[in-house]
Amino acid sequence: MNSQTEKISLQGAAGVIEVQRDLPSGDARGVAVIAHPHPLFGGTMDNKVVQTLARAFVSCGWTAVRFNFRGVGASEGAHDEGRGELEDMLHVVGELAPEGQLAIAGFSFGAFVASCAAEKLWAARDVRQLVLVGTAASRFSVAMLPAEAHERALVVHGEADDTVPLAAVMDWARPQSLPVTVIPGGGHFFHGQLPLLKSLVARHLRAGTE
Repeated sequence: MNSQTEKISLQGAAGVIEVQRDLPSGDARGVAVIAHPHPLFGGTMDNKVVQTLARAFVSCGWTAVRFNFRGVGASEGAHDEGRGELEDMLHVVGELAPEGQLAIAGFSFGAFVASCAAEKLWAARDVRQLVLVGTAASRFSVAMLPAEAHERALVVHGEADDTVPLAAVMDWARPQSLPVTVIPGGGHFFHGQLPLLKSLVARHLRAGTE
């Protein structure tokens, strides 16, 4: 992401997990672990939306950790339809954010995996922030969020998303009374609107410190 990006290799259940970590200036508030889009459709930790999320977290004083799911880039193993990918994300959290404040984030397929990670970790960890963007609710069984997580959660979706219809996200959010922030005219990849996405995420993160 920048010249200061630290490259890390972890040993996960399926082999090596390729990781990149960016540090904020000064002491970090905590660690944000960010999951990328679907591996079988070109999703990687270098995806522009994932990088935008990382920049937003770093700008708000968080260490941002991105990683490639198994079978992507230098990460070993093969795609596992979300099961192994959840295992990968939990392993990255355990290795690089074993204690302290934690943020969980993801884009598209990564938001589905992030929701499952938050569900697994909520009772045991101080999950301070949860950011789900372009959540793949039409394609996967996205986990319901604990009621107490709602004030810490930001769900963002594009009005004109033709990969994951906004209606599918609303159908997931409605039973939970979970607010969804809609970017007018936004597509799945938020072309031309990444600065707005970064601003929305940063605003949410800063509000959480007040």
